[in-house]
Amino acid sequence: MRGANSVAAMLLLLTFLCAVAAGFPFRMPLDLDVTPRLTVLSSGLQGCRRFGSSAVNYSTMLLEADSERLYVGARGAAFALNASDISASSALTIRWEASAEQKLQCLLKGKDNKTECFNHIRLLQRFNSTHLYMCGTHAFRPLCAYIHEKTFVMSSQPEEGRDKCPYGPMTGYTALIIDQQIYTASQYDFWSYPDIRRNPPSPALKTEDAPTRWLNEADFVGSALVRESLGSSTGDDDKIYFFFTEKSQEQTTTYSHSRVARVARVCKGDRGGHLTLQKRWTSFLKTRLTCSLPEYDFHFNMLRSVFVMHGLTPQDTLFYGIFGLEW
Repeated sequence: MRGANSVAAMLLLLTFLCAVAAGFPFRMPLDLDVTPRLTVLSSGLQGCRRFGSSAVNYSTMLLEADSERLYVGARGAAFALNASDISASSALTIRWEASAEQKLQCLLKGKDNKTECFNHIRLLQRFNSTHLYMCGTHAFRPLCAYIHEKTFVMSSQPEEGRDKCPYGPMTGYTALIIDQQIYTASQYDFWSYPDIRRNPPSPALKTEDAPTRWLNEADFVGSALVRESLGSSTGDDDKIYFFFTEKSQEQTTTYSHSRVARVARVCKGDRGGHLTLQKRWTSFLKTRLTCSLPEYDFHFNMLRSVFVMHGLTPQDTLFYGIFGLEW
């Protein structure tokens, strides 16, 4: 495993797009080009293939180009669509609603029965060659289940999901299934601090929350695997990157923000410590992401989304990020 120098080298390769939202409450400098990279007029959407259902709050998507399948998770339902024509009648559906009893329990906890007391699908990913894995908030009692790919039906009874899925539909969250191992980052229950976890069967690991927290009110937006071990001349380990915005503890002489964008990294082969870091990551590192226009004093310190483009080598990997203003 490499140290901080490896992270610094990788971060130099990151390419970030600063997305500037329209409608600033101030006038833009005339010499600042804010033309969108791609503009689509409403007339250009005519004739587009569309998918519609009674479900709402589409929250997660998984595109598998080889099989031309697009999997979509929504509130109370999941869909398997033909990626070449999402309007085709061949779409398969799984209905997975929270029970009336569970909705009542959610309401008694003080949650909103119009937004929170439903089963919002937050995780829908490939588990192995025959099955997908799906997790939902289930009215503030998370559950997970395996899905048989060909029939697109649940192949098992739902299992406990509180360590893999957040309780609420709006909680910052990201997850990856790597070699049938689930890596997640979120705030998992009412009283916990946000952390990055690797769930069993491999040694379960998480970030430290006391006495010094490694994450400070982190709001996760994405994660990515960068494989390095296969064919590596140095025998380096695969890396998993987590992207988030957290509460700032930094002060500078020029400006200060209460939130800052960050990226963290752990090694896939991390087994945890033997003494002081038992069941904790020993390879955890994080650093700040900066997206700014200093000449105009614009600092986009809120990370909204990320997308990874894998290259031929780990060093060719590019991450694209969308940033916003804190206020």
